[in-house]
Amino acid sequence: MSGRVVHFEIPFDEGERARGFYREAFGWDLMEFPGMDYTIVTTGPTAEQGPPSEPGFINGGMLQRGMNPANGPVVVVEVDDIDAALEKIGGLGGRTVVGKTTVGEMGFSAYFTDPEGNVIGLWENAWQG
Repeated sequence: MSGRVVHFEIPFDEGERARGFYREAFGWDLMEFPGMDYTIVTTGPTAEQGPPSEPGFINGGMLQRGMNPANGPVVVVEVDDIDAALEKIGGLGGRTVVGKTTVGEMGFSAYFTDPEGNVIGLWENAWQG
């Protein structure tokens, strides 16, 4: 289903400090993703392939500040087609900040600003289903 908030990203200056804070404050499971300078954040129970197995929460990630176009946290919205979504967003007054980018074999990401200047992420699964 398109249009759902499916992910969040939190930037950090010091990874160990940030991971320790969120692990202790909220009990989140954090796993550094080898070779990508990215930490996977699990906020609740997950299915075998990673998505939440319970309704009502989303998982996310943490990354070095400056590795994404926002200085603060970002919400990520799932779309069926990033290129079509960016075209529509542009017609509504938004602006593409980072175009469609491959994320391993999992899917594609992009970032845009809305007319208010907020940076929002987009996600398109490599598989539809």
